[in-house]
Amino acid sequence: MYQVKQGSWDQLQPDARLIREQVFIREQAIPEKDEWDEQDAISHHFVLYDQEQPIATARLLQNNSVGRVAVLKAYRGQGLGHMIMQEVMAFARQQQREFLHLSAQVHAISFYEQLGFVVQGDAYDECGIPHIEMRMPITAKV
Repeated sequence: MYQVKQGSWDQLQPDARLIREQVFIREQAIPEKDEWDEQDAISHHFVLYDQEQPIATARLLQNNSVGRVAVLKAYRGQGLGHMIMQEVMAFARQQQREFLHLSAQVHAISFYEQLGFVVQGDAYDECGIPHIEMRMPITAKV
């Protein structure tokens, strides 16, 4: 039984941090200094749980940027990334945000395209990983 909790960094930090350390710092070798930033404290966070186990996370910044989307390796390929992104998108709609944008790792372009994001511009390097900007209008459709 999966459940998504959302809230502030203060509320969700232990669980979100656990997932991001595993995926970004250990798996992808992103330096810790690049993973943690001042945006965490002012972002809206989402954590997906399998029972009580945190297994996926994402954050939504005040500037409509979605970031730090991560699913633990053992849980990938089961649609859980889509599940947490649907929660982010629903929250953005409730807040009547006009659009969402994100910096996607190039290998994840099709994942985000399936959700309605469109590539903007050219790929660039971020922490040694090719990224590309993507954007999606938010409408009243559910």
